[in-house]
This record gives sequence, structure tokens and C-alpha cells, in this order.
Amino acid sequence: MDVGAFWLGHDRCRFTVWAPLHKQVGVNIIAPKGRSLPMESIGSGYWQVTAEDVVPGTQYFYELDDDLERPDPASQFQPDGVHGPSQVVDHAAFQWTDAQWSNIPLEDFIIYELHTGTFTPEGTFEAIIPRLPELKALGVNAIELMPVAQFPGNRNWGYDGVYPFAVQHSYGGSDGLKRLVDACHQQGMAIVLDVVYNHFGPEGSYFSDYGPYFTEKYNGIWGSALNFDGAQSYPVRQYFLQNALYWFETYHIDMLRLDATDHIIDLNAKHFLQELTEHVAELCQKQRRKHYLVAENDVNDVRLLRTVEDGGYGLDAQWNDGFHHCAHTLLTGEQIGYYQDYGSCAQLAKAMKQGFVFSWEYSPFRDRWHGSDSSAFPGQQFVVCIQNHDQVGNRMLGDRLTHLVSFDALKLGAAILLLSPNVPLLFMGEEYGEDAPFLYFVSHTDPNLVEAVRAGRKREFSHFHLEGEYIDPQSEETFRRSQLQWNTRNEGKHKVLRDLYQHLIQLRRTIPALKALDKQQLEATALETEKVLLLHRWSTESQILCLMNFNHEAVNLTPNLPDAKWQKILDSADEKWLGSSPTLPNAIVPNQSLTVPPISFALYQALVD
Repeated sequence: MDVGAFWLGHDRCRFTVWAPLHKQVGVNIIAPKGRSLPMESIGSGYWQVTAEDVVPGTQYFYELDDDLERPDPASQFQPDGVHGPSQVVDHAAFQWTDAQWSNIPLEDFIIYELHTGTFTPEGTFEAIIPRLPELKALGVNAIELMPVAQFPGNRNWGYDGVYPFAVQHSYGGSDGLKRLVDACHQQGMAIVLDVVYNHFGPEGSYFSDYGPYFTEKYNGIWGSALNFDGAQSYPVRQYFLQNALYWFETYHIDMLRLDATDHIIDLNAKHFLQELTEHVAELCQKQRRKHYLVAENDVNDVRLLRTVEDGGYGLDAQWNDGFHHCAHTLLTGEQIGYYQDYGSCAQLAKAMKQGFVFSWEYSPFRDRWHGSDSSAFPGQQFVVCIQNHDQVGNRMLGDRLTHLVSFDALKLGAAILLLSPNVPLLFMGEEYGEDAPFLYFVSHTDPNLVEAVRAGRKREFSHFHLEGEYIDPQSEETFRRSQLQWNTRNEGKHKVLRDLYQHLIQLRRTIPALKALDKQQLEATALETEKVLLLHRWSTESQILCLMNFNHEAVNLTPNLPDAKWQKILDSADEKWLGSSPTLPNAIVPNQSLTVPPISFALYQALVD
């Protein structure tokens, strides 16, 4: 059963809500013409009424047993925030111009993650559109929006959303998002949306007033766990299945990034994620275009990627956090918190060659065995990064790599990311070394909740990332400090770094050995003592070789190179990239002695006779 308010045209609207806890349910239309309409029970806890004389923009609450008045759990717009009335939306009124759009092959994605509120001074969908051509020129062909479902106030990362169908009013609402999606498609760019199906935010969540959306069987780390497998769980599952299809059908979204799927607890014979992939597959067949599902998952579980026929859930890809942790520890030297599990070149080599770093090995941080073997899965099934909203924003000071490492290390990080055989994700501003931090911020209206959030963040930082002074997430200044200083992208080192990202993406797209995300045609060799990684990739007659030096000193070595004549095509130590001085020759052959500059990389291509 599809829930929500569906405008049918000709001033008619069908209202449907799941409210099994109540004996009477009605719609209280408060504007523009106030009146109350009783709803009819249609079975399984659902209530419905088709109302006349309802126009788009009509605002309403649901009345529950005549003593509660609540917004619609499937509201498609909350013009006055999470506590205000819901509003009827006419989705058919928007004029799409992307009829010829057919999405991008997964292996070609270059993803750019951004937060709508801080990416521009205006903080709206509309303000992103003028920046799309420059992102396209960089080489980005997909932007990923952090969650846009309605959250409390005007400042939030989006993971505190409480209306999964309603587009955040302060970002520009329904039409603003559609205009952004349409503009992306006109630029040949896909759009990825981050959605949260593992919890609801703490303010404005009225779901318990309607029905058993939550369960006490499991302990949720962000509040009550959602009821995916208990009594009366199927309408809850249907609610989220409908939501995923809604983003694909109504907003033309190309990919959903499913937040923290390891916290979607479901012990049914058919897991919710499997059921979701089946529904999306049916939609793709119907529309004759591909929509992707990508999971964030901390368990390193290949069941998410296995096909349903092989006993898996059939998702298209998942984030590989271990790749980030390897790169971060090698670049920064940090070993605190979960970084204590990482720090060797061999682990980065494994991340390049196999995918998951932990494939059922002991994890000191977790004090247990962790992960599964992902070596059989192709590179396009893993999204990797060297920075993202979590890894930056969950630090006490919101410090980016720009604040933690040298310019040479930023260049080396770019190579790790863009020369890997995976789908790369850039975090907004990363490509030019953004100086502004990305901090955690909220704008809750409940004073007690604000204090609870402050206390919770302080507890988190008491054992992780201890440096610096705690920054108040409720302060508007915290939000302002997190806004990009976009204009610096064309200045000094910022421009050089951006040019390097652009060049690496261009090489990735034009050299067959880099374009093919085939982990079987790849060797990654760790020289642990020297802190050097040798990356060799090939595809038919195309071959590349990359030397990555994580040592703060120059390294002399005579590597066992593949048999070929190698021509240098990029050296981060060159003056063009503000390097100190290149020491590697323009051409090398096997068994040649080499001196690799500190914190640098060099890319060679095999000459074809």
C-alpha cells in the first residue's frame, strides 16, 4: 500500500496512512480551506480517503482518535519544519527535460560528495547548478548529496531526518531538487542521494503515535531500532521500499547510497535489502534504465554484493572504509581509535588488489575477527575515498587532510584514490585542498535535546581525536565555518592541486589499464621497510606502473619491475606540481636502481613496440 497524499488532478487528492493503533483517523485540512474529513479503514491498519476541493499546496494534519494531531509520516513537504503541517505536492507539474538520459555505467562513476547547506553561501539546490560545469570540467560525472529528507531546523548533516519523503524546505524543497537533478542530467552527470533507513532523528519523529515502527528487540545506537522483522513489520518494510522507488521514479535519482546498512537489523528469511534490490530490479526493467543501490556497511560482508541466486542481497556496490583508513594512516601517521588497525603498505596493497582489508582476520580495535574475502568481486563494486563527511566531520575540529599533512602528501593521496581500480569518491573541496573545516552541526529546537547532543559529542571525543577544543554543534558559527571557500580553487597551491586531480581523472579515463577496473589484472607490491608501494595494472597491451613513496626520506631501491620499457607520464615531484625536485628518470627498465623522492608518486606507462 502506497502511503502519503497523492494529488490526482482536478482538485482531488487521495490520503493514505498506516495507523493500526487507532480506531478513528481523519484528515484535518487547515489551509487554504479548513475542514476535517473522516478516513475509512481499508484493512491491515491502513486508512484512506479521497478528498475533493484539494489543490496543490493544501496543508493538513492527521487526526488520531480525535485527541492527537500529527504530520503525515509520508509527508512530501514540510514547509514549516518537522513540527508543522504537511503539504500536498503536485509532482506532475514539473517539466522534465531529461527524457534521453540513461545513466552512467557504474565503472565510469567519479563521485563528488557534497553537503547542500555548506557547498554554496546560499545553501540551496539551485545554487549548486551554476557550479556543475566546473565539476564536469574537473572530470566529475556524479554528485552525491548528503541526506535531504526533512530535518529539524535549517542546519544539519541530514542524518537526523524524520520525514524520508519530504525534501528539506530550507534547501529549496521538491522543485529545487528536481531542477538540480534535471540540470545534472543535462550536463551528462548522474546524481546520487544518501538515504537513511536505519533510524529516525530524535526531534519531530511522531511515528510511534501511528504504529509499531520501532522494536524493543534490538538496541539502536541512534535511538530505537526500526521494526524490520517483528510483528506488524511488513508495512514498515513497505514504507521504506516505497521511499526508495519514490526517489527513483519521482525525482529521477540515479543511485541511492544506503546509510549504515549494518544497523538495518532483519532476521527474516528474506532480508529487507534483498527485497529492496528485487523491487529496484523490477523498476529498472520497467523503465529500461539502470538505478544503482550502494551500501555503507561497517561489517565488510560480501553477502551484500553476492547475487540473490548465490545467497546474497544483490546490491550493486558498497563503501570500503578500510581503503580510506589505510590511506589516512600512511599519509598522517595517526594510530588512534580505529586507525590502530592500520598503518602498513601491505594493507593498502591488499585494499587495491582484493577490496576489504579485513577478510576474517583479528582486529585489535574491535578485539574480534572481522570481515570477509572480497577478492572475487570487481573493482566497480567498491566505492573508495581518502576523505568523506564521516571521516572529516567526526573529528573534533572537523579537520581535512589539508590541515593534517603536507602539500606533497595531498598529491600522493590523490594518486592513491584515482589510480585505484575502484569507484572513487571525492569530498567537496578535496580537489583543491579546501581550508575550511567540515564540522558537525545541528539546529534543534528542544533545549534538552541540544544539551544531550553536546554531551554525546563530548563523550565521543573523550577517547578519539583528543586534540583541540570542543566546538558547539548547535552554534550557527559552527555551520558558517564549514562553508566552502570556493573562490580559493583558482589560487596558488589550490589551483595546482585541482589541476592534478583533473589530470589524474583524465588519465584514468583515457589509459585502458586505468579505465578497466579489473582487480585480476593488477599487482600491488608493498616494500614495507622502505614504505613504498608499487602498483602495476594492465589491460590488453596497455600497462601502467606507479611508484608511491610514503617515506619522509628519499628511498633508493632496485625494484623487480615488469619486463617493459617504461616512460614517465606524471611525477608529483616535478616543478609543475610544486615538487621539490624529481629524481626519477623519464624512462626506466627492469633492475634499474632508482631514487624515489619523499612523499611522492610517479606514474609510468609501458611503451608499445
